[in-house]
This record gives sequence, C-alpha cells and structure tokens, in this order.
Amino acid sequence: MQIFERKEKKYILSEEKYILLIDRISEHMKEDKYGLHTICSLYYDTNNYDLIKRSSEKPTFKEKFRVRTYGVPSIDQMVYLEIKKKLKGIVYKRRISMRLSQVDAYMKSNEEQQFDDRLNQQISNEIFWLKKKETIAPKVIISYDRRAFSAYKEDEFRVTFDAKIRWRNDDLQLANGHDGELVAPEIDVLMEVKSLHAYPLWFVRILSELDLYPSKFSKYEQVYKRYLTNQKVGVL
Repeated sequence: MQIFERKEKKYILSEEKYILLIDRISEHMKEDKYGLHTICSLYYDTNNYDLIKRSSEKPTFKEKFRVRTYGVPSIDQMVYLEIKKKLKGIVYKRRISMRLSQVDAYMKSNEEQQFDDRLNQQISNEIFWLKKKETIAPKVIISYDRRAFSAYKEDEFRVTFDAKIRWRNDDLQLANGHDGELVAPEIDVLMEVKSLHAYPLWFVRILSELDLYPSKFSKYEQVYKRYLTNQKVGVL
C-alpha cells in the first residue's frame, strides 16, 4: 500500500501488562504472517535537525522523512521512501519503493525522477519538493522488534508492539545491520494503536481492565531530545 491515513496512539507497557494484553486480544485479533520481525528506519533531516525540532514543538502540521526496511536489506532489496505527515491528529503516510542501491542517487539528485505509475509520480514529486525546500541528509537509524495484529471484524484496526527500540548515528548504512543503543531503557514495550475510527468496545474494555492510558512517545523525537541535544525529556 502506498498511502495510509489514520490516527495513531501510543501506550507504554510493562512486560507483565504486555503478556496480559496479548492474551486478551487473541480472541479478537490475529498476528500478521511475519510474526516477530525487525523494522529499520533511516531518518533524514537538516544539519540543524529542523524537521524534528519543528515536530517537537507540536505544530498543527508536521512532517518527517525516512527510508524504511523490514529486516536488514541487501543492496538489491526493495525499501520504502516515506513521507510521514500529521495534520490535526491524523497521520498521513505516503511512500514509494525502490531498490536500496538506488536510494542514495535518488536522494542526491537535483532532477525530478520519472515513474510510470501516476500515484508513485505524485509521491515522488512531494519528496522532491521536500528536498528542494529543506537540505536533508541521513541522520539517525532507528530499529525495533515488532509484532503486529489486525482485528478479525473491524477493518483497518491494527495494534503493534515494539520492543528493544534502538538507535545509532555513527553508521548510517541500512545494509550494515540493526545494532544500536536503547532509546528508552525504562520502556519494555511500546504499543501503537492505529485506527481512523473509534476503538472497538472490546478493546476499550481491555484497556480499562489493565489500567492503560495513552502516552506521548515519538521514537525519533526521543532520540533527538535525549541524545542529540541537552534537553531533558520524559515520557508523558
């Protein structure tokens, strides 16, 4: 899928509540075919980290750009170039795919690239104009181990669980693995709930029974504030 539109809420889980929650949702949700898998994202930003600075100021509109892979890619593997925008609480993700070996030349090119598919062309044009507006380059790799679940009955209702969220900025080659330092050692599991509509009642009941409430946690923002500046940051 090239375009995603939804609301996303984060929840900080202890290992104990994670195990309980997995047991409770199993009646209503199925795990995707990938099981436990690793996601790696290479974030681009300006030299002064302007994109994440603006994002951390909680504006009405904000955007990020990253190259995302599933597992450690070979140079011939297809990866995703993704613009993530948030407007008034709604997250919009638009992405194109290409081989990892093509990404560096694509990002450094001063020419608009041509795609046969109209939607790919439109998204590529958006990336081009972002590059033209901002001088961006690779800054941080963030990796984590994920399990993803989708509801049996409710369309587009998904829940993901991310563990061992780690980062590095000294080796910005995605093909070189997903090693890194933990972003937030105090967090066992980060749950993300993705839905454009209201939560199903069964899920609301589970959250209430386990005393779980939304938290503010952006992986890249946490890296920026904890390790790339001298700001002190906490999880809300």
